[in-house]
Amino acid sequence: MANAASGMAVEDDCKLKFLDLKAKRNYRFIVFKIDDQQVVVEKLGSPDESYDDFAASLPADECRYAVFDFDFTTKENVQKSKIVFVAWSPDTSRVRMKMVYASSKDRFKRELEGIQVELQATDPSEMSLDIVKARAI
Repeated sequence: MANAASGMAVEDDCKLKFLDLKAKRNYRFIVFKIDDQQVVVEKLGSPDESYDDFAASLPADECRYAVFDFDFTTKENVQKSKIVFVAWSPDTSRVRMKMVYASSKDRFKRELEGIQVELQATDPSEMSLDIVKARAI
């Protein structure tokens, strides 16, 4: 279960909560953190929370992984939803932390089947709602 490159394990709860977000839409977003050599769920966003709530839940000086269930309307006026994966790595976080998150990202992302959009962000402007919309549509 541990990633050979980074020695990182993924807690089963991460996958279960992600499935709840994807299939049942129980959550708007999930924030994950690496804690003691494994990825764990840090915060669950309720279905009525906004993208701003999601962005505000990411710490200013620590790395995180996160998924957001993004609802939008196409030009043809069709309601759609895409799951956005965010690799949050602020410039102010410690170098070691950035390296651990970077080396574990692909392995963790593979555990979460159904991600349609990926963003790498080092500050809030890189994951603005406009950028997410442009990537999703």
